[in-house]
Amino acid sequence: MKKIGVLLSGCGVYDGSEIHEAVITMLAIARKGGQYVCMAPDMEQYHVVNHVTGEASAEKRNVLVESARIARGEISDIKDVKATDIDALILPGGFGAAKNLSNFAIKGKDADIHPDVQRLVSEMADAKKPVGAICISPVVLAGVLRDRHPEVSIGNDLGTADAIEAMGGRHNVCAVDMIHVDTQNNLVSTPAYMLGPGIADVAAGIEKLVDKIFDMP
Repeated sequence: MKKIGVLLSGCGVYDGSEIHEAVITMLAIARKGGQYVCMAPDMEQYHVVNHVTGEASAEKRNVLVESARIARGEISDIKDVKATDIDALILPGGFGAAKNLSNFAIKGKDADIHPDVQRLVSEMADAKKPVGAICISPVVLAGVLRDRHPEVSIGNDLGTADAIEAMGGRHNVCAVDMIHVDTQNNLVSTPAYMLGPGIADVAAGIEKLVDKIFDMP
């Protein structure tokens, strides 16, 4: 049974993991006969957003604790996870990827990556194990793997694509129901809610991404 790491960044599209993307990923892994291994960094969120109003609040929340809501409590601190523990890694999207796993939402092409995210993604790349990235999370791969010039897709958003290129990555335009595969670096990406418009649309691309991850050695 393949063990697929699912790297979460909180709970909610505006300040954490995009819940639809995360759950579709976990469901697709289970349907392929794999085991998903959820993880997140133990850290304070960049901020907390009221998902009714879209406004930030003064509330404080923890990324690991919030991610555990999606994982039904079965979750590891990413600092305790090594590439040898999993066969592949998938990063769902949501602004948490750009606010918690990295600070891309604040610093753009000059983004810093959370140290343990940097470590684990680098370990996976060194071991030539597959890594999938959904929605905005390809920016994390671009940040970690700058020197390897990763090929990714976030859809067709020119601003984000330009930032990925400035980080050393190569962006490829991609439809919501499609994936882009970087065979050199064993990366798979799909736009999901960067394009949308709905859950059935994003599911098509995510399911193809998971299928490809399982097909890769």
